[in-house]
Amino acid sequence: MAEPMTPVEFWSMRVALRSRWLRVTIRLLVGLAVLITVVAYVGTGPLLHGILSIDGRTIAAALALSAVATAAAAWRWCVIATRLGVDLSWRTAIGRYYQSQFLNTVTPGGIVGDVHRAVAHGQSAGNVARSARAVVLERTAGQVTQIVLSLMICAFVGAQFGGYLLAVGAIGLGVIGLGTIAIGLAVVKWPRARAAVFREVRELRSGIGSVRTVAQVVLASVIVISCHVVTFAIATAAIGISVPPGQLLVLALLVLLGASIPFSIGGWGPREGIAGWAFAVAGFGAPAGVAASALFGVLTIIAVAPGAFVTLVYAARRRRPIRYEAGPVLIAKDLETTP
Repeated sequence: MAEPMTPVEFWSMRVALRSRWLRVTIRLLVGLAVLITVVAYVGTGPLLHGILSIDGRTIAAALALSAVATAAAAWRWCVIATRLGVDLSWRTAIGRYYQSQFLNTVTPGGIVGDVHRAVAHGQSAGNVARSARAVVLERTAGQVTQIVLSLMICAFVGAQFGGYLLAVGAIGLGVIGLGTIAIGLAVVKWPRARAAVFREVRELRSGIGSVRTVAQVVLASVIVISCHVVTFAIATAAIGISVPPGQLLVLALLVLLGASIPFSIGGWGPREGIAGWAFAVAGFGAPAGVAASALFGVLTIIAVAPGAFVTLVYAARRRRPIRYEAGPVLIAKDLETTP
């Protein structure tokens, strides 16, 4: 029989489990495990076929679509930041957003870029906390719009996924319901929880509290999603697969949802698993889905490459290093809870 843990061992384990780096490591390991599983199932051929299908036209299209998507996302950020009282010019937002996407792609965890842009903007605007809140709201608004739009389109177009989507939707609603009940009980029982919830509601109303703002945020999010969908369509065509438009739309949205799962290696892993499953269910075969997803992943990396140039420019201009102090810890904690 195992000996009970001492108080020191208990607190050491608790601190370790609360470590952000441990959570990042777990995410990377899960993503790697999923990717290895996919490769073990379909082989390396589909991955290599997808990567080798790249050419100049697909690269040019991906860069152009990424520019439009980045500009739209930066506008969304500007709208929310302005509502929160930390004004941000669209030109600056575009540069910072490119840099953010690049850093998110090349660093573990997928949030380093968002933390950096939140702190950099906050220091220039004189309010790191408000800037961090703007970034969190901007990311959350984009994810919520993507999920809602995907569910709506899949409900009308994705007949071949009906049974699966119904089960996923039921599970999702169950989780949301349980979460809502838990929050409600916490609000009733603990004053600190009640104060925290009310504070978040006030911040949400401040950031996205008018019909015009909601319309602008949704429009920007739809533009971003549309650019990603078209990029995936280009990747699918480049590997030689012909998919009817309606089915392709559903497949692209499902793959994008897979890419937003936080357990990945720079986006790789769950995205390929979801793509292989979705293409197999639709009748095109899992290898085709993995190949299309692989090429889409490569195009995504290339599309954020301008962020490397922006990073170098900002580094050359900076007279002194950004002092993060306590801000990034709180920002990273908030961003890690964003879907």
